[in-house]
Amino acid sequence: MKLATIKDGTRDGKLVVVSKDLTRYCAADNIAPTLQAALDNWDEIAPKLEALYIDVEHQVVPCERFHEREAHSPLPRAYQWADGSAYINHVELVRKARGAEVPESFYHDPLMYQGGSDSFLAPRDDIPLGDTKWGCDMEGEVAVITDDVPMGVTSEEAAGHIKLVMLVNDVSLRGLIPGELAKGFGFFQSKPASAFSPVAVTPDELGDAWSGNVIHLPLMVDYNGQPFGRANAGVDATFSLADLVAHAAKTRNLCAGSIIGSGTVSNQGPDGDPGKPVAEGGLGYSCIAEIRMIETIADGEAKTPFMKPGDTVRVEMRDSEGHSIFGAIEQKVVEA
Repeated sequence: MKLATIKDGTRDGKLVVVSKDLTRYCAADNIAPTLQAALDNWDEIAPKLEALYIDVEHQVVPCERFHEREAHSPLPRAYQWADGSAYINHVELVRKARGAEVPESFYHDPLMYQGGSDSFLAPRDDIPLGDTKWGCDMEGEVAVITDDVPMGVTSEEAAGHIKLVMLVNDVSLRGLIPGELAKGFGFFQSKPASAFSPVAVTPDELGDAWSGNVIHLPLMVDYNGQPFGRANAGVDATFSLADLVAHAAKTRNLCAGSIIGSGTVSNQGPDGDPGKPVAEGGLGYSCIAEIRMIETIADGEAKTPFMKPGDTVRVEMRDSEGHSIFGAIEQKVVEA
């Protein structure tokens, strides 16, 4: 099924069930007022939402037109937002960009940081930028939402706790990252509010594309109206999303409504090289930092600037028939 949160003037919005083709929705607040409330009691609430989803598909309940611009991120705020790094190709490139080596442990022990989850951007909200020197970058990712996850679960057990899947634009301020990491306490100011796709879906909605707890489909990232990234989220993933959930739960319980991100989706080139831009026949990149690193390797300096006010980004994923699965994140950078 497909779920969304409609803006209604409240902090957490109103839970709705969305049709498969993303054209209609039916309010579900008589079942659960918010998505968090549904996740808090998922085993009881999910079957009721599923029944409503079937009714929406059969058009036997009153529906309203679904406009993605009216949607908030599925969880406008969350108890937990932890972002991993499943795609080591991305880690290798961005660490080279700041002169850092990739430790051997990164290939079997995932990176993860705890992001700010008190307030997310809606999928059509502007990205406020205080200073272009901060190096604003987009990062196209996949994320999952869990129910209650007990401490110490295995990856196999963690897979059963993945209840919803969505897309992310994890905004990064590259110019602030090196100074923060040098302090030894990790990201904070360099990781402002992220935005998630208009719709979150249950894994079964993905059909055969959901395999091994990753999505085997291209993540479509457009920058200023041009194709920028088409990396396949099911390729070159060192860790699955279930692996990342288990990693997050190694020493603590995860509360229902926890969001775990994949990190920037990134593919190697056909010969194990960093890959080429979409304009040159490659799969491109899901963030600007990667192409800047490749430019530095090839030409001795980065040429692609980071985002500035007026720049736009769009993140979307389509099924094998070309239909949008989650709706699109569409954002413009503006002066804060």
